[in-house]
Amino acid sequence: MLIVAFAFGFAASLLRLPPLVGYLIAGFTLHALGFEATSAVETIADLGVILLLFGIGLKLKFKTLARPEVWGAATSFAAIATAVAALGLWISGLLGLSLTKGLDLPATLIIALALSFSSTVFAVKALERTNETDSLAGRIAVGVLIIQDLLAVTFLVISGAQRPSWWALALLPLLLAFRPVAFWLIDRSGHGELLTLLGFTLAAGVGAETFYLAGLKPDLGALVIGIALASHPRAGEMSDRLLGFKDLFLIGFFLSIGLSGTPPIAGWIVGIAAAVLIPTRSFTLLGSSLDCDCAPAPPYIRPSRFRPTVNSVSLLSRRP
Repeated sequence: MLIVAFAFGFAASLLRLPPLVGYLIAGFTLHALGFEATSAVETIADLGVILLLFGIGLKLKFKTLARPEVWGAATSFAAIATAVAALGLWISGLLGLSLTKGLDLPATLIIALALSFSSTVFAVKALERTNETDSLAGRIAVGVLIIQDLLAVTFLVISGAQRPSWWALALLPLLLAFRPVAFWLIDRSGHGELLTLLGFTLAAGVGAETFYLAGLKPDLGALVIGIALASHPRAGEMSDRLLGFKDLFLIGFFLSIGLSGTPPIAGWIVGIAAAVLIPTRSFTLLGSSLDCDCAPAPPYIRPSRFRPTVNSVSLLSRRP
């Protein structure tokens, strides 16, 4: 798998395409040759997503999420896109499309809401490729993605599709109580492999595992613990130490998508229809951002350019 992943990633790079395109094609190729995603590949993929969101959290401040152009754009766009997607699903069901025929209202709303979201993994990789992660546009775009994740969790809980434990109510006080301990550990972990190991422990062992035990998305836990530690002076150093591991493990994420197999014909029809609607999604998100009237237009044009290109339910469907 490693040889095939490198070969296709390198070929994509030579064609001036993102290497992740090559990894996806490598996954589909391996599946066509009879390979399937193993538990090891899934574990690596999960760890890659966890490190990605933990790194995002380490660079994100609460004030970014509180900006009106972040939560305003995310909520208004989610409402509009969900309504349009639900209407499209209902019409396609009436036309007899096998994927949507017979869907009840809760299932239709869940799918429509998922279709209004973008994959955090793909979006952040696109930001990194254009060196916009730390720009105003990049921070706002990541903030919108995080608000989308929070909306997804809230909706799944309300709809009954995912019922967390009552221990979830204690997560925030526990994290706040643990924060000084984490700061103390970071201060005394040096600048070498111990700091890297501490990053893994905080992301996967503390953040992801506690949220998983409480019945919530593990990757959301990694994000939350990252945000809680973002004010530490060495948060950026820890993020940089984990960067190489994150990029390597995310290859497993893209491979696992391809190894899951190609969609049926009906799925291709839905995918093509979604691709055709990408420009519409771009202008809808741009309009949602400008309606906040909180900043000049140019920064928001860039997030609207790449976010809709990765409309998918991959993170929702992959996580417990």
